[in-house]
Amino acid sequence: MDPIKDLRFAVLIDADNVPYSNIKGMLEEIAKYGTPTFKKIYADWTKPTVSGWKTVLLENAITPVQQYSYTTGKNATDSAMIIDAMDILYTGRVDGFVIVSSDSDFTRLAIRLREAGMKVFGIGEKKTPVSFISACDKFIYIEILKAQAKKEEASKSPVVVSSKPKVVSKEIAKEVPVQQKETISKIDSGLIKLISDSINAIADEDGWAFLGELGNLILKRQPDFDPRNYGFTKLVPLIKSINRFEIDERESGKKNTTLVYVRTK
Repeated sequence: MDPIKDLRFAVLIDADNVPYSNIKGMLEEIAKYGTPTFKKIYADWTKPTVSGWKTVLLENAITPVQQYSYTTGKNATDSAMIIDAMDILYTGRVDGFVIVSSDSDFTRLAIRLREAGMKVFGIGEKKTPVSFISACDKFIYIEILKAQAKKEEASKSPVVVSSKPKVVSKEIAKEVPVQQKETISKIDSGLIKLISDSINAIADEDGWAFLGELGNLILKRQPDFDPRNYGFTKLVPLIKSINRFEIDERESGKKNTTLVYVRTK
């Protein structure tokens, strides 16, 4: 999915169902797709279980919303988020919503917002129920953002150069796609079928599908699809790592622009 830079987002965070440790990574991810116009976080701030969030709210300009738990076993926070989401929707001041939660209770909210023409992104943990994931236009796993943050921290560390570096031939280095160490999903028959079926749906007479259209279709069919889930930063290296597809890079006629096409072998 291509980033859309000018979208205005309302970011609504369920503090009870997501960790606070990587809020910076979440906001950086959201910034790839648009500008957070509203940033609100919901919890009963009198509870010690959400105390960790308090230290990061000011740093990231997030507005805390207090919601007391009226009875035991009922989540009043969810209701407050849903009411605010509908209020923001009717203001007409946003183009989409980012719901940060791993709770399936927001499934109907996501569906309703999309019915109103809103883009809906979800951010949550791998344990998030498929019903909520499927209700979003795109769903991003927090575990991937954590892995990305660790990688960035490691890149800032001093590099120790060995006196006897391992020699890798240029041919091997060129053929093997770069893969991250940490993954949360495995490349399996389901992923291969998803890519194959998507290629067949949009391919031309020769079987070639434009990579940009392919990525968009895969995301529509599986909102939590992300090459980073499988250890790759982009879609092309992921496809190259699967020996079922071939890639053709074509000059577009424009300076420094290459069009990428994919087909099943």
